[in-house]
Amino acid sequence: MSMPSRFNGICAAGLLAWACVAHHAAAADLVEVWRAAAQNDADYAVGRAAGAQAQPRRDQASALWKPTVGLTAAVGVASSETETRGAQFSAPGFGQSNNVGFGTSVTGGTSSRWAVAAMQPLYDPQRRAQQRQLNLSADLADQQWRAAGQSLMLRTAERYFDLALAQETLHVLRRQLDAVQRAATEAQDRFKLGSVPVTDTHEAGARLAGVRAQVLAAESELEIKRSGLADSTGLAPAALVARMPAGAVVADAAALPPLDRWLSDARAGNPALQTQRLAAEVARQEAGKYSRRASATVDLVVQAGRDRLSGSGDFGPASNTATNRMIGIQLSVPLYSGGYRDAKQEEALRQADQASAEVDRTRIQVGQQVRAAWLGLSVGAERVRALEEALTASLARRDATQLGLEVGERTTLDLLNAENDAASARLALAQGRVGLLLDRLRLQALAGRLDEAALRGVDAELEAAAAD
Repeated sequence: MSMPSRFNGICAAGLLAWACVAHHAAAADLVEVWRAAAQNDADYAVGRAAGAQAQPRRDQASALWKPTVGLTAAVGVASSETETRGAQFSAPGFGQSNNVGFGTSVTGGTSSRWAVAAMQPLYDPQRRAQQRQLNLSADLADQQWRAAGQSLMLRTAERYFDLALAQETLHVLRRQLDAVQRAATEAQDRFKLGSVPVTDTHEAGARLAGVRAQVLAAESELEIKRSGLADSTGLAPAALVARMPAGAVVADAAALPPLDRWLSDARAGNPALQTQRLAAEVARQEAGKYSRRASATVDLVVQAGRDRLSGSGDFGPASNTATNRMIGIQLSVPLYSGGYRDAKQEEALRQADQASAEVDRTRIQVGQQVRAAWLGLSVGAERVRALEEALTASLARRDATQLGLEVGERTTLDLLNAENDAASARLALAQGRVGLLLDRLRLQALAGRLDEAALRGVDAELEAAAAD
C-alpha cells in the first residue's frame, strides 16, 4: 500500500473514531466544567487554603484585648542560707530587743513554687495597631479568596474555548484535507488525460502533504488542550467536548456601557486592586506599631503566688514559706532599644511606600486591561460581521474557482489557494467569535462582576450555537 493511500486510511479511521466520540460524548456546559474545576483545580485549592485563614485572624484580633491568665509551677531541690544581724525584734510578752540576729539554713531541701497572674491591657497603641493589622489581614484573605474564584472562572473559560478552537481547527483542516485530496486526485486524472501539465500534480501533492502535517499538528494540539482541561477539572478527557459560540448571539455583546463606567467599576471592585490596597494598609499599620507614642503600655495586673522551701540545715529542721498577692496598674515604657525600634519603623515606612506604589502600578495596569477588553468588545461585533462576510466571499470564490477549473479557466493552484483561503476565513471567524466572548468575560472579571450568572449567560449562547 502506498504512503498516501495508507495515510488516507488512517485519516478516515481517525475521523470516524473522532465522530463516534463526538456523537457519544455529550458536549460539556461551561458551568459544569467550572464546577468540576472548583473541586479539582490546584491553583484554586491554594486560594481556598488562603481564604480559610481569614476567620482565625479575626479571632486573634478579638483576643488581643481580652485578659490573659497564666499559671506557673515548679518543684525541685534547693538550698538556702540567710543571716541577719542588727535587727530589732518585738512581740507581745517579750518586749523589744535591739541588735538581734537571725539565721536560717536549708541544705538540699524540697522547693515548691506556684504563681497565678492575670493581665488586662488598658492602653497599648502597638496592640491596637496589631489588632487593625490582623483584621485587615483577614479582609485580605477574603479578598484573595474572591480573586481566586474570579480567576478560576476566567481561566476555566479560556481553557474551555481553547479546546473548542482546537476542535474547530481540526474539523476545518480535515475538511480542507478532503478537498485537497479530491483536487489532487482530479489533477492526477487530468494529467493522465493530458489536459493539465505535470506541475498541477506536483502542486496538489505538495499542498496535500502540507495539510496532512497541519492535521497531525492539530490532532496533537487538541489532545494537549483536552488534557489540560481534564487536569484542571478532574473530568475524563473523553467527556470533554466543548461548543463554539453562535455569531448572531455573540454579536449582541457590542451593546456596552461607556468606558468611563467600566473604569470606575474596576477602580472600586477589581480584586487585584482591592488586594493591593489592603496590603498597603497592612504595611501602614506595621509602621504604626513602632512609633514613639506606641511604645508605652498600661495594664491591669492581678497576681497571687506561694514559695516554700523545707528541709534540714545547720540549725536542724527548717521551713521557709512566702505568699504574695497583688492587684494594681502596671506601666511599661521602653527607654532605650539600641535603635532597634527606630530602624524597624523606618523599614516599615519604606515597605508602606512600596505598597502604595504597587497600588498605583496596579491601578494603571487594570485601567489598561479594561480599555483593551472594552475596545475588543466595542469593535468585536463589527469585526465578527466582517469575518462572516469574508467567509461568505471566500466560499463563493472557492465555488467559482472550482467551476473555472472545470471549464479550463482556472488552474489547480488557483483552486488550492481558494480552499486554503476558505479554511483560513472559517478559522478566523471562529477565533473572532471566541475572542469576543472572552473579552466580555475578561471585562466582567476586571470589574469584579464575573460570577456563575455570567457563565450561565455564555452557556445559553453556546446552547443556541449547538442548535443551529
